[in-house]
Amino acid sequence: MRKQILLAACIAVLAAATQVLPAAEKIVGGPFAVSVTARTATVVWLVQGDAVTLKAGTGATTVTSPALRVQSTTFTSLQPNTRHEYNIASEGDAGKGSFKTPPLGDEPYRFLVYGDNRTRHDVHRRVIAEVMKHGIPDFILQTGDMVENGNDSSQWPVFFDIEKDLLRQTAFFPAVGNHERNTHYFEDFFRLASTHYSFDWGNSHFTVINSDLENVAPTERERNAFWAEESRWLEDDLQAHQRADYRFVMAHHPPFTAVTSRQGNNPHMTALTAMFEKYHVSAAFFGHDHNYQHYLRNGIHYVTSGGGGAPLYDVNKPPAGITQRVVSIENFVNVAVNGKTAHFQAIAIDGRTLDEFDIASPVR
Repeated sequence: MRKQILLAACIAVLAAATQVLPAAEKIVGGPFAVSVTARTATVVWLVQGDAVTLKAGTGATTVTSPALRVQSTTFTSLQPNTRHEYNIASEGDAGKGSFKTPPLGDEPYRFLVYGDNRTRHDVHRRVIAEVMKHGIPDFILQTGDMVENGNDSSQWPVFFDIEKDLLRQTAFFPAVGNHERNTHYFEDFFRLASTHYSFDWGNSHFTVINSDLENVAPTERERNAFWAEESRWLEDDLQAHQRADYRFVMAHHPPFTAVTSRQGNNPHMTALTAMFEKYHVSAAFFGHDHNYQHYLRNGIHYVTSGGGGAPLYDVNKPPAGITQRVVSIENFVNVAVNGKTAHFQAIAIDGRTLDEFDIASPVR
């Protein structure tokens, strides 16, 4: 009898550990790692259960909206500068992935910058395929507009399906874009307490802000209050990390643009450049404009990489005096940080190098 009880207990423990999903459910996003630090990381995956279909009337198009559930687990007491492999115990290889924790010192690391994947899914797939030819980065900075409408649950599985082989091998740090439309999915999926946050990686500090004022609140008074609070937070964050070798900032909307129809559209972002200069930001990354743009103004590099799949915009009026390179083509940017030097390489969808430059750390 005692052996039977022990056997039953072992079977129960084993069943709990495997956590095989019910037949009606499937993984439609991830797994991927977020909030990765030298000692902690959260692994997230999205599960689709039932779906709701909606039809307005006779002959109308049927719309299907899947029910998505976010699953996650957080690991602590990890080793820095170490690759960790995981398996969420789903059937087959769908739950396998890995991530690398950041170093504590000035050991080399590499990250990827890209964004605006929201439409033209075939082009998005080609961009990701080219990204993977150049090696898996330690982490990703995503400049926003991952989907066309962030509130549409049917669009997120498409994004994650295209990106699954990349995201399951690295850490993910996104910025919210205007096409996310202030959706609750952004904070739910990426396990964020706020749409502005910061993190450290090796000898560098990264600050991510929400530049999408149009969708953040319904009234101008509320939008102004949000921006005032976020700007104060940004200044406090930059001031507190002046000893980092590099300070990088990311937002969706750029302060400068070569797209004629968009010039002057983001005065709230242009106004931040004085703060960037005061606190010696090394480089700032943006999306929103579907092309590649690089500006150098008062020692700060401004890089727009919004070429992840959305329809391209012309770069027909480059700002005078600060333009380094503007190209209307799908693209991504690899950044390799090695001690006191950061090497930037902008790469086109066809593998060509569009732009290449180095930044030296001002900290000696």
